[in-house]
Amino acid sequence: MDSRFNDIFTSPENAVFKVVFYPDRIYHARHLNAARSPRYRYNVQEVRSKPDITVLKGEVFLDGYPLTSFLRLEYRSGRLTEQVRERGRRVRDKVEAWVRVRPDGDQHVAEGNLTLHYDPDVDAHQVEVWQTLEPPAGAWHDFRVLDMMGRDAPITRLPAFNPALADVKALRRVEVAFREADRYLPFGYHIGADAAEWDNNLVGSHEEPRVAQPSSPDNTVPDRNYLIDFQRGWFLPRASDVPPVRYRNAMMEPHVNPDAGPDNVIEMRWLLQRELGGSVVFFHEVTIPPGAVEGTHRHIGSEELYYVVAGDGVAYMRDGDDPSTAPYPLVKREIFGIGVRECREVPVGPGSVVFTKSGGVHGIANPGAEPLKFVAFLYHST
Repeated sequence: MDSRFNDIFTSPENAVFKVVFYPDRIYHARHLNAARSPRYRYNVQEVRSKPDITVLKGEVFLDGYPLTSFLRLEYRSGRLTEQVRERGRRVRDKVEAWVRVRPDGDQHVAEGNLTLHYDPDVDAHQVEVWQTLEPPAGAWHDFRVLDMMGRDAPITRLPAFNPALADVKALRRVEVAFREADRYLPFGYHIGADAAEWDNNLVGSHEEPRVAQPSSPDNTVPDRNYLIDFQRGWFLPRASDVPPVRYRNAMMEPHVNPDAGPDNVIEMRWLLQRELGGSVVFFHEVTIPPGAVEGTHRHIGSEELYYVVAGDGVAYMRDGDDPSTAPYPLVKREIFGIGVRECREVPVGPGSVVFTKSGGVHGIANPGAEPLKFVAFLYHST
């Protein structure tokens, strides 16, 4: 490693923020599997995270010489734990994972199953997939690492992944879902793959403008897995270049809500969805045509932020959610799924912000003559 690294890392600004060279130093490189022996060194090239999930890729060196490329998965099993507890069981020392690797250009796409092992050093289930487990000619593995290698071991190999790992820098996307182990330990009874619980991003899906028909199910693509994307940046010259998905009577019950109607159609340009890390679900641009309404609705377990960029309209927030809205008119609104509630009707225009936390209510309408546009972020809060 470059000797300047330590000087940069220990400078005052980085000692405080601890963000420079995150993968190798701030990340627990000393707790990766082969690091139990000083003969091995990891070059962690990229780290990406989703809630409960961390994925790393890079290279392993043995005695200072390149040994293999690797892909490491860590899973903290929060969602799977809840699923399994409903069955009266617990997540034990092993978790299964379905993994699909997608290199650049979608060449050498491959999928396979892996066993993750609980590691108290990182407080997560983890596994490393190496392109090869064979040492170079004339060399040998350290016994402290050799006993971690093999099928279903913490360091393993999937031959189907070898073409993707041959150029690990070109490995751009990893899709993954997690399942409890087939055999329930310490009791040893067999659960069976069909009965085992999954964390496959629940009803995770994304939106694509496949057809123009409003609210068509063809525009909703079921994924049933998490996407880990190693691309480093996205540039969208104009959000308007992204074709919108159209929705009729969004967030309202047509036979209950008086605002519902056949012409109440809004548009959403889904700018970023599965690419986002952390707990962010989407970033999109919404257009409310003149006279149209996005139904007032409640958020549970998520937070959403609206930022109005064009047009004028009114937003609805449940009375008491933000005490500062008390001077605004009090109106009754049909709340999607929970009935009529009292809300404050607040005026919005370019620069207005509506921020709703879990349990909060919001909606927006355009009674004006020009389109009302806002961008929105939604993310999980739990």
